[in-house]
Amino acid sequence: MSNIILKVENLSKQYRLGLVGTGTMGDDLKRWWANIRGKEDPFLKIGDINNRATKGTSDYVWALKDINFEVQQGEVLGIIGKNGAGKSTLLKILSKITSPTTGSIKSRGRVASLLEVGTGFHGEMTGRENIFLNGAILGMTKKEINAKLDEIIEFSGCERYIDTPVKRYSSGMTVRLAFAVAAFLEPDILIIDEVLAVGDAEFQKKAIGKMQEISSGGGRTVLFVSHNMSAVKSLCTKGVLLENGKIKMHSDIISVVNEYTNSSIQKSKFEFKIKENKTHISKVILKNNHKLTNIFSFNDDIIIEVKFSVYNSKVMLALNLKDSDFNVIFIDEFGVSESGEVQIKIPKNSFLKGLYYVDVHLYTQNVEFYDSKIDEIVVLIDDLPKKYMMYNDVNCGIITSPLIWSKI
Repeated sequence: MSNIILKVENLSKQYRLGLVGTGTMGDDLKRWWANIRGKEDPFLKIGDINNRATKGTSDYVWALKDINFEVQQGEVLGIIGKNGAGKSTLLKILSKITSPTTGSIKSRGRVASLLEVGTGFHGEMTGRENIFLNGAILGMTKKEINAKLDEIIEFSGCERYIDTPVKRYSSGMTVRLAFAVAAFLEPDILIIDEVLAVGDAEFQKKAIGKMQEISSGGGRTVLFVSHNMSAVKSLCTKGVLLENGKIKMHSDIISVVNEYTNSSIQKSKFEFKIKENKTHISKVILKNNHKLTNIFSFNDDIIIEVKFSVYNSKVMLALNLKDSDFNVIFIDEFGVSESGEVQIKIPKNSFLKGLYYVDVHLYTQNVEFYDSKIDEIVVLIDDLPKKYMMYNDVNCGIITSPLIWSKI
C-alpha cells in the first residue's frame, strides 16, 4: 500500500499583471467559449517565467510552472527559494485558498495551514471562540476541540488573554495561538509559511520542537517554508528548491540547502552600483589584493570598498557579517560626515571555510536608515588548513579561535 499522502502533478498558476480578467471583452469571450467546449484556455500559451528582476514581454506571468512532487506520510518537507520564487503561491494552492490554473493535487486527510498572521481568525471574537471556530473549519467536533483546549491555551502562552477579542492581540500572540490551534487539532498535513518568524526565540524553539514531535511521533506530514536555513535543516528531512516558479531541485534537505547557497554564490556579484538619490550607498566592491572577486582562500585578506554620498552632517556606515544561515556574526560601524569612500579589511586567517553574507547600511545616529544592501553581497572561503578540519574533514566552527593558551 502506498504511503504517499500528498501528490502534486503538473501544477501551474498563471496571473495577469495589472488587471483582473484578460483586459478586453473579446478575450474574455474567447476564454469563456474555450471553457464551454472543454478546450484549454487560449491564454495559457503565453506568459513569462516568474522573474521579478526582469521587465518581461507579456502581461501574463507563470507564478508556478509544471510543479511535480510527492510527499510521504510523516515526512517534513522544506520549501525554500528566494523571494518571488513561488513558495507562498504553492502553499496557498495546497491549502485550497486559491485554485491552480492547470494540474492537480491529490491528498489524504485533514489539511491545516498557517500562512499569514491571523489567517482564519475573527478579530471581534475572543481567543477561545477562535479556537472553536478554527477547529470547526478543520472538521473537528466540539468534543474533540474541548479535549485539546487546555493544551492549546497552555502552549500558546495566551492564557491571560484567552477571553479577550483577538483584535487586541499583538502579532506575536496571534501567531502563537494560531500555531497552537493548527498543531494540536491534529491535521494529517500541516502547512506553515514564514509566520513563525513573527514569534520570539522561545516560541520558535517550541514550535519547531512541536513540529518534530507531530511528524516523528504522530506520523503527520509538515510542509515548511522559511528563510531560516538553520531551522529548515534541523526540522526537515526532504527539500524542494523553487526558482522562478519552477522546481530546481527535490532531494534530501542538506543537498537542497547546499544547492540554494551555492546558487547564491554563482549569481552574486563583486561590484554593486545603485542610482543616485541623495544620501545613499553608490558602490560596494569585494577585492582579493587588487582583483575583483567574491571567492577567497583562508589565507587571503578580504577587502570591502564602499562608496557613498552624504547629504547630512553626520551618518553611520555599518557592516554586518552573517553566516550561511543568516545568523549575524558581528557588526561594526564607522562615522562619516561627507561623501567619500572607505575600505574595510577583514584580516586573513579569521574565517573558516564556508559561505558568508555582508550587509552594508547607511543610517543616522538615531538609527533612521537611508540605504542598505542586504543578503546580496556573498563571500566564499573555499579552503581550510588541515589543522581546522576534524571528524572526517568536517569544517568545525566559523571563526578561528581568539584564545591565548599558556602553561602555568
